[in-house]
Amino acid sequence: MAITAADVMKLRKMTSAGMMDCKNALVEADGDFNKAVDIIREKGKLVAAKRADRNTSEGAVKARVNGNKAILVCLGCETDFVSQNSEFQTLADAIADAAIANTPADAEALNACKLADGRTVEAAVTEQTGKTGEKHEIAYYALVEAPFISSYVHVLNGKLGALVGFSKEIPAELAKGVVMQVASMNPVSISAADCPKEVVDNELAVAIEKTKEEQIQKAVDAALKKAGINPAHVDSEDHIESNTAKGWLTPEQAAQAREIIKTVGAEKAANLPEQMVQNIANGRLQKFFKEMTLEEQEYQMGDGKQSVKDAMAAADKDAKVVIFKRFSLND
Repeated sequence: MAITAADVMKLRKMTSAGMMDCKNALVEADGDFNKAVDIIREKGKLVAAKRADRNTSEGAVKARVNGNKAILVCLGCETDFVSQNSEFQTLADAIADAAIANTPADAEALNACKLADGRTVEAAVTEQTGKTGEKHEIAYYALVEAPFISSYVHVLNGKLGALVGFSKEIPAELAKGVVMQVASMNPVSISAADCPKEVVDNELAVAIEKTKEEQIQKAVDAALKKAGINPAHVDSEDHIESNTAKGWLTPEQAAQAREIIKTVGAEKAANLPEQMVQNIANGRLQKFFKEMTLEEQEYQMGDGKQSVKDAMAAADKDAKVVIFKRFSLND
């Protein structure tokens, strides 16, 4: 059966597939449009299977808010070129619309939701994979429920978005400022109280180790200076060797420095005051909370002196952030 240009265009309108893909599918299906559609869809599945192990480091982040519910979703792809395509953006918007209409609990449930054209999200994503030859997937999905919600998606690249749920309605300008704070400052939690235990434990362990290293180094540096050796000249074995070769250290000084580093370091490590180390480490942990928890962070939309918690209290002492979600393709 002869395949005409009109037939190819008709199938293209039905599937949005490329011209050659449509022609080849019609030839294979002997002009049967329903079979041709199935062939194109199967091609998408084949491409998806072949590229399953690829990374989707590009894409489009979309947010939707409907009353006390909101969604944040990212349709991922492999290249920026594909992510900027209007058809890709249209699909990402359609997926976001389906998500807010159905408010599925997770990405797996979202894949089963239907778009306005009747296709499931999973089928539409697979078909788009077949059209572009790149892996497409739901790279991120989150559902937020709260009495009042604000959303933000970076307008320049559309690759960063956030949702913040509040305990009650607050001024729109403040709500927008807080959600932009989440997007730009990437806090680990709302407050120190709800910071994940594994994060706290890791930060405290790092702080303790750093404190010990600093106390040992102070003792070593003091001993080196007392011996008339510049600590900067012996802060690594490579420096000791190069500075000796340059004549900045005598071989005797180099040997003495190595002995001081070894013995003084070991002695100090064995006699570190545990309570002092713990106090300094706890101070570092509190600094971490101030920099990395939303309520304690300096409010970026303020005058530089207020924390987010204080900015909210100034507007409404009873208002609290109860949840936030953030996703960035650039992290």
